[in-house]
Amino acid sequence: MATINSTLISGAGAFTALLPLLAGKRRILLVTDANVGKLDAAQQIRALLEDEGRQLQVMDSVPAEPSQHDMAQILRLVSANQAELIVGIGGGSVLDVTKLLSVLLHPRSPGLDALLAGEKPQQKVTSLLIPATAGTGSEATPNAILAIPEQNTKVGIISPVLLPDYVALLPELTTSMPAHIASSTGIDALCHLIECFTSTVANPVSDNAALIGLRKLVRNIELSVSEPHNLAAKLEMLWASYYGGVAINHAGTHLVHALSYPLGGKYHLPHGVANAVLLPHIMAYNAEYTGEKYRDIAVALGNKSAATMPIAEARQAAIEAVAQLNRDVNIPARLRDVGMKEEDIDALAAAALADVCTGGNPRDTNLEEIKTLYRQIF
Repeated sequence: MATINSTLISGAGAFTALLPLLAGKRRILLVTDANVGKLDAAQQIRALLEDEGRQLQVMDSVPAEPSQHDMAQILRLVSANQAELIVGIGGGSVLDVTKLLSVLLHPRSPGLDALLAGEKPQQKVTSLLIPATAGTGSEATPNAILAIPEQNTKVGIISPVLLPDYVALLPELTTSMPAHIASSTGIDALCHLIECFTSTVANPVSDNAALIGLRKLVRNIELSVSEPHNLAAKLEMLWASYYGGVAINHAGTHLVHALSYPLGGKYHLPHGVANAVLLPHIMAYNAEYTGEKYRDIAVALGNKSAATMPIAEARQAAIEAVAQLNRDVNIPARLRDVGMKEEDIDALAAAALADVCTGGNPRDTNLEEIKTLYRQIF
């Protein structure tokens, strides 16, 4: 758990609220990807960053699901930068890279290999994170995830120093998301909220964040997908995602992410899609080990009668609500539909069991049960 001290800016048309953050900053690094960088909203922010003669370097080649090799290449390209402010505009991959650069570009930082080996950074360059998707919650977590292709998995670099100084939730940046990205990133946020709520280290702070986020998400996810220019719904989804990040910070995810990371490492699946396919199945697997939590989830997802159901029925109602939401936003039903190969199950299961997230699962698991889960979801 890390204390979140980020200053938040949010709202439609709030671009000019960024100006006070730029006061006294002469050298700025902007991190994004080629698609997000072309958005009108991103161009407006870039113009603000370049105003008043500020020196702006743009790194717009961040790939989806970056590996440690990608990160090393990006670092080589910007290593001479002496930025006083690093700004990230994009999805989770861009925000994670931005967080790492805020540390790695500090003159007293450990190197990338040292961070991957577990050395903790102590200082960073001032950072501003602006999410362009509503799902990862990276702007509220002390984590940065990199793929390790040699091991067919992903690893997290974790330190409170990675948390940004500033966060801006600007819904105009999310209006151009294709429907399939809006839906999968939204279910990614749902996954964070539900996993953190049912984690073995869940606590009143993470529970409160998770329930607030769940309510915001269920009221707005379908609207944000079907009406991409509905700025009110888009902003609420950004807040749902942010609360998911807060919940991760205070509790952490568990078995969905443990099974998802090897899928992303092996097949380069979008993280939100892999999580979304896995979520209802892992919920069913864990159901009997979650106390009354699924009752709260079912109610938060709109089933008010779950408040008085027998607990077994309330648990089933929560699982079905998530499965129905997946169907409503066109999430694929099976892992085979997103490219998983059955012959890889043994290796995937071994990587999932070894993942640090597995320890937070409310139900104890083992290698054979994880293999069975992959087969059932295949």
